[in-house]
Amino acid sequence: MPVLVVGSVGIDDIETPAGARKGLLGGSAVYFSLAASLYTRALLVANVGTDFPAEFRDALATKDIDLSGLAVEDGETFRWSGRYRENMNDRDTLETRLNVFGSFDPILPEAFRSCPYVFLANGVPAVQLRTLAQMRVRPKLVAADTMDLWIRTTASDLAEVISKVNVLTVNDSEARMLSGRRSLPDAAAAILSRGPKVVIVKKGEHGVTAVGRDIGLFSMPAYPTGSVVDPTGAGDSFAGAMMGYLAGTDEVSPDNVRRAIAHGTVAASFTVESFGVERLASISRRDVEERLRELREIVRIPA
Repeated sequence: MPVLVVGSVGIDDIETPAGARKGLLGGSAVYFSLAASLYTRALLVANVGTDFPAEFRDALATKDIDLSGLAVEDGETFRWSGRYRENMNDRDTLETRLNVFGSFDPILPEAFRSCPYVFLANGVPAVQLRTLAQMRVRPKLVAADTMDLWIRTTASDLAEVISKVNVLTVNDSEARMLSGRRSLPDAAAAILSRGPKVVIVKKGEHGVTAVGRDIGLFSMPAYPTGSVVDPTGAGDSFAGAMMGYLAGTDEVSPDNVRRAIAHGTVAASFTVESFGVERLASISRRDVEERLRELREIVRIPA
């Protein structure tokens, strides 16, 4: 089955302790789609400006990504620049220019409106709700991402989004903001009461913790990547591989959700090994499977 993603496509300038790069292909929908396309066809809905480089579009088109939902609008493409600190966990946003993304009002192609797997990438909750309103049939699985800005400024709309999704992904500070709880398992459990079946808390280099009504408490360590170059997009890559795996297998059983989380963890480990999407765009499904076998050996606990 295919998976639909609605989010941003942008151009990034990034500085990390490993160096600096300008004019990189970025955006939540890009990282998600590249990871998801390792498993199934990704249906991308986003907007870009007339300045969006043709080579970026061509690079996406070489993957199993349907770009018929990528709208080109008069104006400039969304641009973001950021600087990561020495520990790579903290970053400073240097500049954000929303440009055409500031008025993004997604229009789903008719063929996308019955997609059974949907991911609402981080964005304005009202836009996420308008996306769901365009679906012709109820999706089999809807997942969403959010951020602290929406928690602070659009609490009502965000609460409605949370009530309508099956899976919510947040980072550790966002989980605490949403729940008012310090313990991450307790925070995730509190968010579950608002509607989702699974809450996944992303903890960067410390992996993920998931709590679900059916899967219970599940933790997965991060793959021990030898060299972290750029953490940008790791969370979106995680979500893309997780949702791509679920859509590709067309199974949302508790065991398969756990497998999907492991695949997401591995995909994220590739993403951080280069600036932007360079490493993620170069890997194959076989690369993921090989690293996943290594991760299984790492976490194996003898009886």
